[in-house]
Amino acid sequence: MATPRQARQSKEKDAGTRQRLIEATAQVIRDEGYAAATTRRIAAVAGVRSALVYYYFDTLDDLFVAVLQSGADAALERMRDALTTDDPLRALWLINSDSRATGLNTEFMALANHRKALGAELKAYSERVRDIETAAVAGVLRSHGVDMEEFPPVVMSMLLTQSARSLCNEEAVGVTEGHAEFRAFVERFLRRFGTGQPAT
Repeated sequence: MATPRQARQSKEKDAGTRQRLIEATAQVIRDEGYAAATTRRIAAVAGVRSALVYYYFDTLDDLFVAVLQSGADAALERMRDALTTDDPLRALWLINSDSRATGLNTEFMALANHRKALGAELKAYSERVRDIETAAVAGVLRSHGVDMEEFPPVVMSMLLTQSARSLCNEEAVGVTEGHAEFRAFVERFLRRFGTGQPAT
């Protein structure tokens, strides 16, 4: 019979393997695309036997949901932090300009088209993100006396964040026409409603 210490160590070891599988899955999806995220490939990247994938997760969908939830928690924390900065609009622009995060999100969107469980999780996460982004933009518009009926915060937040993601997606396939002009336009917008620090 295992001692309390052995049981605790076994539990910690199990949690470590589970986390490695989650991180390996995110890496495979981000770097190779969701179609490459097979149990064999995930296990190889995690450095474990492929049978362990189904030891820790009942189905591959359960693993994908765990990956999404793990990334979502970190992303939501970053989004909340953006609300407390001196320049929340710039913070939101920079967060949504992160090509690694945008690429992973694009793969999850594609994967969600084929897996209902993931689609439900992605919808819930996206709605929470939209609420945080809208709140950040509303605060800035209100402080500058902008008419929020003419410029609804949810619309302005979507224009800012979705355009940042769109640039990342286009650049991933080599499309850059108009990007310099668009970034210059966004920079003027951010300077008008922020602290004036340059965008990257």
